[in-house]
Amino acid sequence: MTATADTQAEVEKSDLVTLTIDGIEVSVPEGTLVIRAAEQVGVQIPRFCDHPLLDPVGACRQCLVDVPDAGNGRGMPKPQASCTLTVAPGMVVNTQATSPVAEKAQQGVMELLLINHPLDCPVCDKGGECPLQNQAMSNGRGETRFEVAKRTYPKPINISAQVLLDRERCVLCARCTRFSEQVAGDPFIALIERGALQQVGIYENEPFESYFSGNTIQICPVGALTSASYRFRSRPFDLVSTPGVAEHDACGAAIRVDHRRGKVMRRLAGNDPEVNEEWITDKDRFAFRAARLEDRLEHPMVRDDETGSLRVASWPEALAVAARGLAAARATGVGVLPGGRLTVEDAWAYSKFARVALSTNDVDFRARAHSAEEADFLASDVVGTEDVTYADLDAASVVVLAGLEPEDEAGTLFLRLRKAARKSGTSVYAIAPYTTRGLRKVHGTLLPTAPGAEAEALAGLSWDGVVPVDERTVVLVGERLASVPGALSVAAKLARSHGAKLAWVPRRAGDRGAVESGLLPGLLPGGRPVTDATARVDLAAAWGAQSLPTEPGRDVAGILGAAAAGALGALVVGGVEVADLPDPVAAREALDAVGFLVSLELRASEVTERADVVLPVAPTTDKAGSYLNWEGRLRPFGRIMHVPASLPDLRVLAGIAEEMGAPLGFRTPEQVQDEIASVGAWDGERPASPSVEPGGLDVLPRRARSGSTTSESSTTEVVEQRAQASASRPGEPTGDGGLLLASWKQLLDDGRMQDGDEHLRATARRPVVLAPAGLLDELGLAAGDTAELSGPLGSLVLPVDVADLPDGVVWAPASAPGASVRTLVGPAGSAVTLSPTGGVA
Repeated sequence: MTATADTQAEVEKSDLVTLTIDGIEVSVPEGTLVIRAAEQVGVQIPRFCDHPLLDPVGACRQCLVDVPDAGNGRGMPKPQASCTLTVAPGMVVNTQATSPVAEKAQQGVMELLLINHPLDCPVCDKGGECPLQNQAMSNGRGETRFEVAKRTYPKPINISAQVLLDRERCVLCARCTRFSEQVAGDPFIALIERGALQQVGIYENEPFESYFSGNTIQICPVGALTSASYRFRSRPFDLVSTPGVAEHDACGAAIRVDHRRGKVMRRLAGNDPEVNEEWITDKDRFAFRAARLEDRLEHPMVRDDETGSLRVASWPEALAVAARGLAAARATGVGVLPGGRLTVEDAWAYSKFARVALSTNDVDFRARAHSAEEADFLASDVVGTEDVTYADLDAASVVVLAGLEPEDEAGTLFLRLRKAARKSGTSVYAIAPYTTRGLRKVHGTLLPTAPGAEAEALAGLSWDGVVPVDERTVVLVGERLASVPGALSVAAKLARSHGAKLAWVPRRAGDRGAVESGLLPGLLPGGRPVTDATARVDLAAAWGAQSLPTEPGRDVAGILGAAAAGALGALVVGGVEVADLPDPVAAREALDAVGFLVSLELRASEVTERADVVLPVAPTTDKAGSYLNWEGRLRPFGRIMHVPASLPDLRVLAGIAEEMGAPLGFRTPEQVQDEIASVGAWDGERPASPSVEPGGLDVLPRRARSGSTTSESSTTEVVEQRAQASASRPGEPTGDGGLLLASWKQLLDDGRMQDGDEHLRATARRPVVLAPAGLLDELGLAAGDTAELSGPLGSLVLPVDVADLPDGVVWAPASAPGASVRTLVGPAGSAVTLSPTGGVA
């Protein structure tokens, strides 16, 4: 050991405190709670209010311990709550294991807790996994002295559409209220009254509105909080629990899947300190029933030549028909649209299937707005990188958000940002159109920016020092930034020029894995450029193929345009919703026009009803695999349900390829994982990071140098430019009224993966049009009034509210349940108008 190491060891040793617990001497870091120190010597002190991720409160008093005087002045005259007591040098602590005083105190607290607690364990959802039930047996008395009637309340109370409250079960531990206030930032429930009347209360006219409300159910140590969708559905001892990974976003949150007789009954948060700690979003928790709906595809189908309708077929027949159709179209060309919901293994299979079996680079996973610049950015700054982790957010001095609203688009990431802001003092800056609810909860600062002006705003950070960008800064860019020319390039250069860390946070769970697997028209797996002959030869040799296509392919828009024009003979579409595509109307025309269409899908959709061959694929519960989260961290999960006819995408693609005489060489996820490991990442030259123009940041307009990242004049210019572009397209407004639409998808929306749980859907935020106060005054509108929002696709009547948006900009959710702005009004960036209707919401 070196002198430096010796010194470090001495420093670490000096930070330790030595005490005695139940006769065992233990050294722990200074500031450690006694209840944690006891765990290190193998003593579990009973507790209800204590939780390692919540601030100590000492509410339940169940964790009382005896701290006798050891002659050093550390003794205390009466039992102390070990969950709020920090260790001290020479302290002696006796728990219920060795001290009759501590044991009697704990039994007394337990007796008080049970005075009014109902003995309804057989019908309580918590029965069988209840800390109160367990500790009443282990640390309570064997009989009660209480003989009068117990206190009762009407039950249950709907705190929200999803969370129900049985007040008489509550032991006033305050876990739910502390989670809501400290972790989620949604303090909509609180302890009210005093003494025997104290209870959890809610605002009479305001429901518990939170994207994370289900966590309060899980951490409740009794059955006071229950889920409306799970209540009375099963017993814990009837369930089989399997670890899993949430499939709804790119966070990679660990979950626990509880299932019984082939059905998932509930999902809980898994414990992963490096990723989601012990929290998940309500979407991850409750949105799992879509795979059990009646429109689930259970058999392959082929289109009958005589009737023109789809009929049920066997797997061999369907694979053979798909192979014949694709082989016949290969000379003309085949496009592949795999979507962003795939596991890494399925994405790899699509990539290999396109290049080896179909001889095409016409493959693109981006079923959303995108750009050529984004493809270059992903190839140069995302593939193969693991530069930013959740831990980096905790250590960052500054986090800059651009084109990303974490609470809506990456819930687990949002919780870590809030923790960093609250615990570490991390400053959060958002380049966004207005101060969102999530930004307020991380005490963030808005850099007001109109849609389309994000590149200028990012450049302004470098010019003016508005934000202290340095090596402790993390820049998080969302996929929405791809719709702004130059924004991704500026973000990359900003990070490099200041030594900051940069990370891309997509919306869907499979997006990062799709990039790494080469599901882009100019990118092969492992970051290999399609245009690099050495890269192609390297990959062809690993795949056992004679050669790979040499020219970069088309993106989604190009693929669909070519299909509509007859330049492609066939399409292979997997898990893509037509409504999610940048131009749904053009997409439908392409699907109708293409000569041969193969759909790999879980449920019936607009694609399957047009397909010539429909091949049902397995949901995440029916297959093993892994996701690659936004960090680049691999998140593997195992198969839960063993359904023989439910095949993963990779197995279906392998079957088609074998019929075409171009076998992929694998049939199982394990075989794909072995191939991915053997191929490895590209060690040759990577594409250069994209650049807007020679000169980089300084070629952008410098209006932001005056201090504000988006001035009134720059906002007006963006509006005028979008309006002029809109005027050249039939059916779109001319921009009269000077309004520009800002929009993104909220966490809970009309997505089909959330189908099946109406309780969850009912907790989605109410759709509303946000507008500057000056605009509402000009239109004679007040908050709560209704107005008609009109755009290139039509109009929608919604209530209005005030927000600190730039002049000339309004915001509306892209896809709220029953009010899909993106399909009924227009996509983000559209020129729109707002007109009073004379109504009140």
